[in-house]
Amino acid sequence: MYSYIRGELVERNLDHVVIDVNGIGYMIYLSGLSMEQLPMIGSEIKVHTYLYLREDLMMLYGFLDRDELEMFKLLLGVSGIGPKGAMAILSTLSADDLRFAILSGDSKTISKAPGVGGKTAQRVVLELKDKMSLEDAFEKKLAHEGEAAGPKLDSTAKNDAIMALTALGYSSAESLKAVSKLEITENMDVEEILKAALKSMSLF
Repeated sequence: MYSYIRGELVERNLDHVVIDVNGIGYMIYLSGLSMEQLPMIGSEIKVHTYLYLREDLMMLYGFLDRDELEMFKLLLGVSGIGPKGAMAILSTLSADDLRFAILSGDSKTISKAPGVGGKTAQRVVLELKDKMSLEDAFEKKLAHEGEAAGPKLDSTAKNDAIMALTALGYSSAESLKAVSKLEITENMDVEEILKAALKSMSLF
């Protein structure tokens, strides 16, 4: 029903905001991570929304990033995960971190979200792992980093280096973390990136 809402941020609470759009105040629940990124009261803001309907309840959930909204929808498709659980997970992990936790089978990290037990975290990994890929996860991570860092470097060498690390037996999350920490120039090839990553992991 609502794709997004754009208006003036007029109220900020612990887990929700109120956005004024032409005199109508919309109460929208946000994840903890999105709450931390909010601009000052009085600023214009755009929030991607998801309308949750039940017989006795209607709630708007909002996300500053469309990618976070897509992860929220995926989480809702997991057995035993409702909006509250999905928001708890996204308040603990960013969409990128959650994606890599799923791909690496790291249910322990997911279970750190309030109210999310070990079995539920394992279901998240089991039911969502086949719905995403390392290549797509890496491209999204680079895109998010590029929004703040300006012009992006060619991601091919980085991607190949991460794939090489995973082939050596390291998890997707470990591989991404090692490569992401490097100061990579346009002239570096896959071998140079791989060696630098291994060195940063104290394994070279």
